[in-house]
Amino acid sequence: MNNHEIDYKLHGDDMQFVEVELDPQETVIAEAGSLMMMEDQIRMETIFGDGSKNQGGFMEKLLGAGKRVLTGESLFMTTFTNEGTGKKHVSFASPYPGKIIPMDLSEINGKLICQKDAFLAAAKGVAVGVEFQRKIGTGFFGGEGFIMQKLEGDGMAFVHAGGTIHKKELEPGEKLLVDTGCLVAMTGDVDYNIEFVSGVKTALFGGEGLFFATLRGPGTVWVQSLPFSRLASRVFAATPENGGENKGEGSIAGGLFDILGGDRK
Repeated sequence: MNNHEIDYKLHGDDMQFVEVELDPQETVIAEAGSLMMMEDQIRMETIFGDGSKNQGGFMEKLLGAGKRVLTGESLFMTTFTNEGTGKKHVSFASPYPGKIIPMDLSEINGKLICQKDAFLAAAKGVAVGVEFQRKIGTGFFGGEGFIMQKLEGDGMAFVHAGGTIHKKELEPGEKLLVDTGCLVAMTGDVDYNIEFVSGVKTALFGGEGLFFATLRGPGTVWVQSLPFSRLASRVFAATPENGGENKGEGSIAGGLFDILGGDRK
């Protein structure tokens, strides 16, 4: 195996975090800002790229990091290495309510394609890159599904998503239409494209956008019930400045508005 073999434990239900157990000199990589807590004698280091062994020289690392910027992620990632003599633990938390999905890449032919903000952490050696869709329609009209992350290797990786997560196995030739924001991840053998929604009324008044992601089997797909973008847009629309009703100081909506920095007058 090229990846470090890490053990883990999930905690919580709808506000989950993952606790990773590191043997001496084992390392886990994570996106900046995902750390929740770590024990003593774990060394934290910022690296350029993802630290995978298949990265070449500086220019190749620079190109890979530049592609990550297109997905809205940082040029850098953070590694956590156990420099003690016994087992140590480091925990990572999701940035919003939802589920954390552990993925053993060795069981899915070494490749997972996921939404650009879904990656949380992985064993060192897992390559975190960008998956550019081959088809022109996907590139120009894909919206949230235009550029996706690509995780490659044979170790453990952890992705997070909002709401309830549904795993669906697609048979050869089976087709599934998914809102682009609700698509969390898929195995590398799934054929992925963007399809225009038929019917003018549906496109203009349906509220689901003009395009769907079309997924064709064989392969495995993970779908989320509450994308963060959908949650954020509803909260934004409910604020008083945007036409939402202010129901008073003691209301749930009012409290949430205060938390988000609203200014009551």
